[in-house]
Amino acid sequence: MALINDPNVTAQIRDLANTGTIDSNELISLLNTVLPAGQQIAAGSGISTGIYKRFGEFDKVNAKVEVVTTGLWTGDSGSLTQFFTSSAQTTAKSGQYYFNVYDYNPVSNADTAEVQFAVAYGHVFGSGSMALSDNDNALLATKSTYAQYRAMLLDPTDTKFSFDNTVGVATDANDIYVINVNRSRYREKMDAGNWSLKLTGTNGTFTFIDNSGKKFGDDLGLSGRVFKVVSGSLLLGTENDALIKNEADTSTDLAVGKPATGEGYGLFYPDRGVIILNAKAIGSVVGNIIGNAAAYTKDGTFIVSGSVSGSHLQTSEQFNQIRLIKAIQAGNDFEARRTENVSTQHFFVRATNREFNYSNNPTYVDGDGFFVEGTFETDPQTFITTVGLLNDANELIAVAKTSQPIVKSFDKEVLIKVKLSF
Repeated sequence: MALINDPNVTAQIRDLANTGTIDSNELISLLNTVLPAGQQIAAGSGISTGIYKRFGEFDKVNAKVEVVTTGLWTGDSGSLTQFFTSSAQTTAKSGQYYFNVYDYNPVSNADTAEVQFAVAYGHVFGSGSMALSDNDNALLATKSTYAQYRAMLLDPTDTKFSFDNTVGVATDANDIYVINVNRSRYREKMDAGNWSLKLTGTNGTFTFIDNSGKKFGDDLGLSGRVFKVVSGSLLLGTENDALIKNEADTSTDLAVGKPATGEGYGLFYPDRGVIILNAKAIGSVVGNIIGNAAAYTKDGTFIVSGSVSGSHLQTSEQFNQIRLIKAIQAGNDFEARRTENVSTQHFFVRATNREFNYSNNPTYVDGDGFFVEGTFETDPQTFITTVGLLNDANELIAVAKTSQPIVKSFDKEVLIKVKLSF
């Protein structure tokens, strides 16, 4: 209990009393000017006899931020095991630059198939796409792709992507593969340390992850955080940290995923949803694609075979992106999650024993205005199923549903916490 000994407040209360009418909110506001924070009166939290009740000062908690992680793929799934392309996209002009990858066949499942990510191939000099010397209308798609991602991800002074080998020596790469996750899939950012990609070729199946475990630090570049792509396993379902395979000092040790080139595998940009792979290093480990791959292009079906590293021919478009897609399809497992910072507000909806015991539902009374249930005359009851949040203009802005009806009567009080996330 707080004792108020302030002549100014006493005088103001006397003036309010002399007017003949005392506004309770004005009185509460006046008292709160001299009460300590822990003993202040919540304005507007008195008994409500209508269907609306204004929140008091202590009924709202703002500015809470929660980190939420969910599966990256459609339906919040954390694993993608089937991969399809669409001839409608690959035969368009965009097909010379990248192929979209769907979760379902877009031909037989047109209503449900969604783009999950795109795969592109880039070469700093334009190898793998038509040269201008062979065709004046050549688009130099691979050169454009390399330049686009270089400008987006690298510092202005960097002219090429560089990949560190096992002893930390960076090697410039002329050609890259790009896995660009659909923006609506990763939303705010991909979850570093929580994705893995299996690639399968004639040398076997190899799993690639990033090195964002406890033992590693991350670099901060033009596009946010940057991690290295390494060979390893997430070891999901165990208490162990992700396993990064020890790349033995031999160029033939493919069993542990060491690239014969001695170069790093790639770079991961979680804030951009982009994985850059060193085409040369990936091909040296995975080997050739299994069988042939058919790329449906505007000029007809283009058959691709050979190394996952790609073809550098410039007499025609080589559509190297289908090589990596073929290796992804054979690997049959792309696991990934996303993470978001979600802002939340908490509202404490209080119904005291004297509030909300009667219903405005017309079935609550008969045609003469008497209670349908006679016992409601002395012991009314209602069932709370919905809480509506309104603004000062009485416009409904949010609705919360209870998991089951909550009985309310004169001998029961109810406290419902409503959480808004945005």
